[in-house]
Amino acid sequence: MRAPIGDFDDARPAPDCLDLLTAPVADAVRAWQGDVPAEQLLYVDTDPAIADTAVFVEHHGADLLGTSANCVVVAGKRGGESTLAACLVLSRTRVDVNGAVRRQLGSRKASFASMETATGETGMEYGGITPIGLPAGWPLLVDSAVVDTEGVLIGSGRRRGKLIVPGKVFAGLPGAVVLDGLGTA
Repeated sequence: MRAPIGDFDDARPAPDCLDLLTAPVADAVRAWQGDVPAEQLLYVDTDPAIADTAVFVEHHGADLLGTSANCVVVAGKRGGESTLAACLVLSRTRVDVNGAVRRQLGSRKASFASMETATGETGMEYGGITPIGLPAGWPLLVDSAVVDTEGVLIGSGRRRGKLIVPGKVFAGLPGAVVLDGLGTA
């Protein structure tokens, strides 16, 4: 099947590609209960050597600049306590860590989590972290622009491969909080 966004010749339903996903992502797809059927979550194979956004968009289609999203892990700190959360914003924007994230987490300080923390806590590869299959209890902060995007390209849990997901799915994921202005130019 041809992908609904980007220039990908082979898009397959994610439930048919569980062996290509990391364990937490495969488990989440296997147990999927969202409003959108799991078969509408599509897996596309990608080359990790061209994962940089500019090269990726040049290779797979300029439309992806407006339909790709990045999922990053942040740490909010207050009084010796640390809270990990994930943030999902369109790739043409940056996460407002010191504003929207800090306020939402009720933290005095917020920053991006280290690569070791992000990968160790999620069980996903750096550069492939995705909001599908995050640890239970984690807040997932989602920019409203992502939810309003018809089809969104996100990580698959690995650097190789991506998922194409209807934007409205993200508002219904466990721990999701949709925020205006989470992604800034």
